[in-house]
Amino acid sequence: MPLTLLFDLDDTLLDTNMDAFLPAYFRAFSKHLADHVDPQVMMSAMLASINLIYKSQDPGRTLLEVFDENYYQQTGASKEGLLHTVRDFYENVFPELNVHTRQRPEAVPLVAWAFERGYRIAIATDPLFPREATAHRLRWAGFDPERFELISTIEDFHFSKTYPAYYAEVLGRMGWPEGPILMVGNDVERDLAPANRLGLSTYFIDGEATSSPGFEAGRGGLGDLRPWLESIDLATLEPSYKSREAILGIMASTPAVLQSLSCALSTESWRHEPSRNDWALNEIVCHLRDTEVEIHTLQLNLMLEHDDAFIPRPDAGVWASEREYVNIDGSQALSEFAAARIKNLAVLQTLNEDIWSRKARHAIFGPTNFLEVLGFIADHDQMHIQQAWKTLKNL
Repeated sequence: MPLTLLFDLDDTLLDTNMDAFLPAYFRAFSKHLADHVDPQVMMSAMLASINLIYKSQDPGRTLLEVFDENYYQQTGASKEGLLHTVRDFYENVFPELNVHTRQRPEAVPLVAWAFERGYRIAIATDPLFPREATAHRLRWAGFDPERFELISTIEDFHFSKTYPAYYAEVLGRMGWPEGPILMVGNDVERDLAPANRLGLSTYFIDGEATSSPGFEAGRGGLGDLRPWLESIDLATLEPSYKSREAILGIMASTPAVLQSLSCALSTESWRHEPSRNDWALNEIVCHLRDTEVEIHTLQLNLMLEHDDAFIPRPDAGVWASEREYVNIDGSQALSEFAAARIKNLAVLQTLNEDIWSRKARHAIFGPTNFLEVLGFIADHDQMHIQQAWKTLKNL
């Protein structure tokens, strides 16, 4: 399996003077919208809305939806009324902010080498900017945005880099790639620690020994990354998703990933079956919904009721034909799955530490415990995200 590389952007692939860039960005944006929104009101609304998206853990709403709800409520403006002005800003004013950035000479050759090796590459930048602004920043760094398999932006991501669920969402959007994975970044708190909590290996760009968090697989300058990758056994970068934080991150990301993968699909695409033996996307989503409601919720409740509970596992594989999933509205089923998953996550996120080691007896896997049963759910999610991703690639 090829290596999957997740690259941070600012101060990893692109030198960005954030102390100058962010104030200049806010000033330029408020000035451009001054005829529509008072600059002081706009600044207050912008900062409050950004703070909300940093904290959002709602897999049912994109970060843009979270931002817009607060921003337009605080400013009293209408999104439709500002749409043309905002687009004009990102097309014609935002590019002038490149004076606060500088290309890294090692970046383009490194990424070109990685593409030549057949590595899968995503830009895992904090999804706080819109798609067009992020494309500008990649061009400032010397890249064609179209070359990357995935770029995280505010329009279609549901978590900031604060959370392991962000990294799960990146990988889910890539079809949960198998094989080694490496997150490359310069920020311990946002690039390295959350990725590590999901179970990913990390490389600390420009990391000094005194600032090393101690868990990164490697560290050095950007120019050191290629020889480091050439010198190690890439199998050591295989991820492990067995921790509680990893499992919860995967479970939170699954409705978000499916929403992003399916948001532009026609009815015909929802019902497309690659072959007689493959499920259409609406069959996959209906299966996930009914499994969450009828099996996972039951298993969770049984384990919470008492120690050493017997955990049944009905055969849900036959439901697709019995319940005629192919004829059900997949979009509605996805909303119902998301609601059921969010409800279960709300329970899981408040549990005491001792619950996670509680013993259980699984109908298929035998003696187990609470953490491992939740791990089976995360594994099930990953398997069906892979299936959905392949089905959509076949369209």
